Amino acid sequence: MPDRAPQPVDRQLPTDEARDLISLARDIAQREIAPRAAEEEDAGIFPREVFTLLSRSGLLGLPYDSEYGGGDQPYEVYLQVLEELAATRLTVGLGVSVHSLSCHALANYGTKQQQVEHLPAMLGGGFLGAYCLSEPSSGSDAASLRTKAVRDGEDWVIDGTKAWITHGGIADFYTVMARTGEDGPRGISAFLVPGDAAGLSGAAPEKKMGMKGSPTAQVHFDGVRVPDERRLGEEGQGFAIALSALDSGRLGIAACAIGLAQAALDEAVAYASGRQQFGRPISDFQGLRFMLADMATQIEAGRALYLAAARLRDAGRPFAKQAAMAKLHCTDTAMKATIDAVQILGGYGYTADFPVERYMREAKVLQIVEGTNQIQRMVIARHLAGPEAHRTG
Repeated sequence: MPDRAPQPVDRQLPTDEARDLISLARDIAQREIAPRAAEEEDAGIFPREVFTLLSRSGLLGLPYDSEYGGGDQPYEVYLQVLEELAATRLTVGLGVSVHSLSCHALANYGTKQQQVEHLPAMLGGGFLGAYCLSEPSSGSDAASLRTKAVRDGEDWVIDGTKAWITHGGIADFYTVMARTGEDGPRGISAFLVPGDAAGLSGAAPEKKMGMKGSPTAQVHFDGVRVPDERRLGEEGQGFAIALSALDSGRLGIAACAIGLAQAALDEAVAYASGRQQFGRPISDFQGLRFMLADMATQIEAGRALYLAAARLRDAGRPFAKQAAMAKLHCTDTAMKATIDAVQILGGYGYTADFPVERYMREAKVLQIVEGTNQIQRMVIARHLAGPEAHRTG
C-alpha cells in the first residue's frame, strides 16, 4: 500500500509570527510526539517531557500576556496551534487546553501581585496545571459542589474531593472552586493551590476507554491550608470565574476535536487511496467517496465555527453562545468522523495496527468534558429563548 502523507491544513493566519508558531508546533508534533504516541497511549504513559518542551518553546502560554511569560497571541492562533497538537496526540492537545483553562482565573481575576508572583512559572516555567470544579456528586450541576473552604485567621482550610481532574495527582498547581458561603453559585470562591500542599493527594487514575496516557483522577483535600493571598477574585465570585473559564475552555475542546477528526480523515484518505479491491482503489467507489466528502465538509465547518467564536472573543465581544455551538458541533463531528474512518478501514480499522480505533475511543470523551453536549444545547437554547421556566408546587 503506497504511503500517502497528509497535506497540512491550509490556514488563514493573521501574522507571520502566527505562521511560525504553527510551523513550530508541527515540527515538535512530528519529531517529539508522533513517534511515541501510539505506544505510550497503549501503555498509559503521560509525556511530561513534552509539556516541558512546549513550555520552553513558548507554546504553553500562548493566549496570555508576555509580561508574565505568555505569547501575546490571539485566541484564533492559540486554538489552531492546539488543533495541530491534538491531531498528533489528543493527550497533548487536551493537556495544553486544560493547562490554559487552569491559568485563566489568575490571569483574568488575580491581583497584579498574584500575577507577578505565580504566572511566570505557570506560563513559561515548566509548571503544569489542573482545573478543579467537578465533584463525585456534582458534574453538570457544578453549582452544587460540596468542597468547603473555611476561614481560619489569614488562611483558608479546604476539605473535600474533586473528580474527573485532568492531571490530577501530577499537577504543579490546582485552580480550585470551593464553597465559602451559602448554598448555590454565590457561595463559591476560587483558590490557587500548590500541587505539593500538605493534605492534598491524588487518587489512582481512572481506567478509561481512551486517552489512557492522560491521567484523570480524583483529588482529595484533607485540611489543605491556603493563605488568603491565594484566593482569586472576590469571595463568592468563584462560580462566575469558573463559567468564564469554561467559555474559553470549550473553544479549546472544539479545536482539539477538529484536530482529532482531521487526523481520522487523513488516515482514511491515505488508506482508501492505497487499498485495492475489485481491481481498483476503494477510493474510486462513490459510496466511500461521499463518506470522505462529508467528513471533510463537517471538519471545515467545525474549524470555521470555532474560529468565528475565537475572533469574537479576541474582539472583546460576547462569545458564550458561539463557544457552546463550536464545542457541540466539533465534538459531534469528531465522533462521527472517527466512526466513519474505522468503517472505511474495515477490519483493519478495528485493530490497533492502525490509529483510527484509538481515535474513535478518544473522540467519545470530547462529547462529555467541559460540559456535556446536552449542556451545550441548554446553553445555546438559553441564549435563543431565555432561561427555562421552572415549575413550582
